[in-house]
Amino acid sequence: MTTPTKPVQWILDTRSWFPQATQTHHLETQASKPLSLLTPTERTQILKYYHLRDAKLSLASHLLKRFCIAKLAPSSPSWPLTLPTRDPVTTKPIWIDPQTQTSPVSFNVSHQAGLVSLIAFPSTTAQLGVDIVCTSERRERDLEQIDRSGWSSFVNTHEDVFSPNEVKYLKYHLPRSYRIDGKLREFYALWALREAYIKLTGEALLASWLRELEFREFRAPKPTESFDVPADDESDQVVREFDIRFKGEKVENVNVCLRSLGPDYMIATAVKTPENEAEALGWKLGPYEFLTLEEIIEFAESRS
Repeated sequence: MTTPTKPVQWILDTRSWFPQATQTHHLETQASKPLSLLTPTERTQILKYYHLRDAKLSLASHLLKRFCIAKLAPSSPSWPLTLPTRDPVTTKPIWIDPQTQTSPVSFNVSHQAGLVSLIAFPSTTAQLGVDIVCTSERRERDLEQIDRSGWSSFVNTHEDVFSPNEVKYLKYHLPRSYRIDGKLREFYALWALREAYIKLTGEALLASWLRELEFREFRAPKPTESFDVPADDESDQVVREFDIRFKGEKVENVNVCLRSLGPDYMIATAVKTPENEAEALGWKLGPYEFLTLEEIIEFAESRS
């Protein structure tokens, strides 16, 4: 195994998976091969989803975590069959190596609108967070709420998960030239940034310090022309510089990147290496690599 010098970043796009399946239970036959790579418990969990799209996302998440462990864990020569679990302190998803009883791979997963993203690094202490958002998935509902109550009311609906200054910025300080779609893009950019940072810490949206975290005068990356066009790292389609404050103090030990993925998706990544802060700060977080279901199945079968 070649040890990566920075985190691996992968995406699975489930939107075209199993075109003949129209209901979740159809996956029992249509997705029998990928389901066979998981435990009976996981298969049962996946097949309980009411919506087929959610079941596919869950399947992809389970497969991607297994793939990452098999690729990065030093003592995992085969397709791992032990279940990922939760850290008892932070509740972050972890995998316990049955041989060493350690967690040799740090990873984090996010899913939205058919895509599942994962960031991982072979380390017991690295802190990683990722969040993917889609500005169009709830667009009709968002526009209906804004038409009914106005932009300020829309922002107020979510004020419990933003800092007071972020709420003010969204309501009063976005460029005057922005139409509603532009404002929504800034809203979802901030949502992704905060989620990635919070997931890095292992906390959730109920963290007691949530409103003491602040991204000052953030900006959303410009969209790419299409989903198949990667974001240009040298353009405004990727944003790397952020003024992050926690309890008023500037945060300087977390590396954050926000990039566009087509016209609607954005993906935020946050990384930190507490034992050697310079390591994470030196990583240039590039684009996420798209994997296919066939690649993962072939890899799993080669390791069984």
